[in-house]
Amino acid sequence: MQQLNNYLFSSQEVNKLTTNNSNIQEINSVTSPVSPLQILKTYFGYDSFREGQTEIIDTILSGRDALAIMPTGAGKSLCYQVPALLLPGITLVVSPLISLMQDQVKSLNEAGIHAAYINSSLTEGQINKALSFAARGVYKIIYVAPERLETASFLSFALHTPISMVTVDEAHCISQWGQDFRPSYLKIIDFVEQMPGNPIISAFTATATEVVKNDIARILKLKNPNVVVTGFDRENLYYQVEHLTGKQKDIFIQNYIETHPNESGIIYCATRKNVDTLYEKLLKQGVSVTRYHAGMSNDIRKKSQDDFIYDRAQVVIATNAFGMGIDKSNVRFVIHYNMPQSMENYYQEAGRAGRDGEPAKCILLFSTQDVMISKLLLGSKDFEGMDFQEIEQVKHQDSRRLQLMEGYCMTTSCLRNYILEYFGEATHQPCDNCGNCHQEFEELDMTLDAKWVVGCITEMRGRYGQSLVISTLLGSKKARLKDIGATSYNCYGQLENRTEADLRLLISQMIRMGYIIQTEGEYSVLKVGNIADLQTKNIKIIVKKFKEKEKISASKKRKNPFEKDSFSASKVGSSAGTTAANYSRNSALFETLRQLRLQIAKEESVPPYIVFTDKTLIDMCEKLPQNEDEMLNVSGVGQNKLKKYGQRFLQEISSFLSTNH
Repeated sequence: MQQLNNYLFSSQEVNKLTTNNSNIQEINSVTSPVSPLQILKTYFGYDSFREGQTEIIDTILSGRDALAIMPTGAGKSLCYQVPALLLPGITLVVSPLISLMQDQVKSLNEAGIHAAYINSSLTEGQINKALSFAARGVYKIIYVAPERLETASFLSFALHTPISMVTVDEAHCISQWGQDFRPSYLKIIDFVEQMPGNPIISAFTATATEVVKNDIARILKLKNPNVVVTGFDRENLYYQVEHLTGKQKDIFIQNYIETHPNESGIIYCATRKNVDTLYEKLLKQGVSVTRYHAGMSNDIRKKSQDDFIYDRAQVVIATNAFGMGIDKSNVRFVIHYNMPQSMENYYQEAGRAGRDGEPAKCILLFSTQDVMISKLLLGSKDFEGMDFQEIEQVKHQDSRRLQLMEGYCMTTSCLRNYILEYFGEATHQPCDNCGNCHQEFEELDMTLDAKWVVGCITEMRGRYGQSLVISTLLGSKKARLKDIGATSYNCYGQLENRTEADLRLLISQMIRMGYIIQTEGEYSVLKVGNIADLQTKNIKIIVKKFKEKEKISASKKRKNPFEKDSFSASKVGSSAGTTAANYSRNSALFETLRQLRLQIAKEESVPPYIVFTDKTLIDMCEKLPQNEDEMLNVSGVGQNKLKKYGQRFLQEISSFLSTNH
């Protein structure tokens, strides 16, 4: 029972609940809320809802199905947790990952809301005990894995217990056109249709194109759903792309971590080998680092994840197996060592950063080799259960997604706008809050170069890919060029004064303009497109190129949320309004409160951010509460957390102020 107790109740509470029905009624009466706003303030410590939350909550409370597409960190969980406390029965939340369920349940219990999860990490005895509690009205919210819905015991429980709502978290998993398709999600609607009383269905995701959105609504058979799309923009995230080779990537990462010593971060790698190699390098550098990939045992992966979640390790290096299950709010940076396979993947993984709303950086380290790695990984994809037509459709889509992901890495335009436009959101002015917007460019007239590129593709008869075209134009001595006869072409070596990077930029632009066609598939080739305009005298091909800079220079130091930063101080975060004179004091107090939070987290066996988020600590530093009433005005401090932790933080603030008067 111990594991169950840790996530549900104390041992004393369990014993009381097991023997006394009046205790159950007492709990229910305590948690009986009056309005969504009162729930928000009482349990979660917030004074107002964010964009889209009120509309979704009102939709659910009116008995109508809802589909919400909201960016990571936008507060999707509150959209079903708040109405769950107002609806008469239980809310079942279907979640794909054990770690995600555990995280949510811990957070709810810390807020004073009794919730449970049912998954394979519990014994049958623990599951039966939890279901018994649920049937007696102890829990309003139960998290389950989709596979659990197919078991006879759980179905029996659900048929005899009032289920008011079924919430589908990470709903894009239901679509085979989504980046994380899980066949088990297809069975959810079969379960719902067996439930008496027609429970409300609510579905939530951060990454859904129009196709995926329609798929979710169709497969879940949503009835007249209110579809709420709040937008995909995460204003607190600073996007950046660096064009670096393998060794340069290692140096960049080492420098970045060195100059951000107190910041928690994730580094994503495309392969297990990359994870292991980088892990060993950083470990030798004395970095507080752990690693995570599918080649490790379950126990070791669990320990690695816990070390990161509980702030025992500053940095985790991982493959995309570390994706959706991470809800750590104080991740200040996400670095991609390799280019992901799609914008959906990148958005989801980069979105692990800054979930508390404070400034965070999302940096992608790109090299042309990343494209080949992605093609190889896509080529080994499992298509079991699909027919030939479906396989071809998926391959076509994967190839298109990869091209657009490469486009993100190559663009000289606003990176934020590129992401938003990908998801169908209209953009206007550049954001002035990304690496490209803060970069200087030079313009190259590459009109003549473009004509030589067309000539080379023509001489090659459209049989070869970008690398061989570029190598030919540069006059490379590769044996392969001699083998195919390229060394005798008229175009051979004609652009030897250019760099490979210059020609890749040119070809990328020519593809976008339709002068060149790049075929899809693992072995894509270049073919001549519509070049009528290119043959006129007036046409100019102007390529924007990043001005040369020191690639491996240390990133701007930002040790804590109060330190002024070129990308954040005037833009986002509650600290932006803090005067310069207060930065030093606030910084010192923040560190003091952070250490207290860490101590409490160890005592309670919960991740530090579940006690209070960085954003809440920052608000404490700015408001400097002196009593419980003032502490309740701090964002993220609800009644339960005030009761549990309020006095200790008030004492720490008071002591700090008296010492640093």
